[in-house]
Amino acid sequence: MGMTEKEYSMKEAMLFSQRIAQLSKALWKSIEKDWQQWIKPYDLNINEHHILWIAYHLNGASISDVAKFGVMHVSTAFNFSKKLEERGLLKFSKKENDKRNTYIQLTKEGEDLLLKSMETYHPDGNAAFTGALPLRALYGKFPDIIEIMAIIRNIYGDDFMEIFERSFHNIETKFIEENGRLKKAETTEEHELA
Repeated sequence: MGMTEKEYSMKEAMLFSQRIAQLSKALWKSIEKDWQQWIKPYDLNINEHHILWIAYHLNGASISDVAKFGVMHVSTAFNFSKKLEERGLLKFSKKENDKRNTYIQLTKEGEDLLLKSMETYHPDGNAAFTGALPLRALYGKFPDIIEIMAIIRNIYGDDFMEIFERSFHNIETKFIEENGRLKKAETTEEHELA
């Protein structure tokens, strides 16, 4: 088979593309509603909350990093970061060796707000979570969604997936569950400072 010959039919391509588009749209609609409800008490929108999340896990992210890992336009990342800065949740900086890029860092208030939002997360109000519970009951774990992750890796690249995995690794290793809520585990350093 030559390089120009396809290994799939147009019908197969159309069915896959439309199936994933419609499923993604339906899932996003549900996720968007749940995410908005979750962060409503903090007077944040999804982009702002996502920027705080990225700033927390990347610790010194550039605006272009935020745009890339937040899957948003650079101007969107900058404008919402600016709003967060005006609220005292983020601070902007330039690096001595990199004057072209603007970097963001969470302030103490920004970190506290993000951590508080994580503490108030209630899984029972999350449709994607509750929708996956029967699968967890059946298989003993939540779906790994490996195929979706492979598709995303092929679209956005290894860097994107490394940051994606890092944020979840941080939660697994640096947070504890206390009385049914997530809390940042105190490190020895932080404990000595207190």
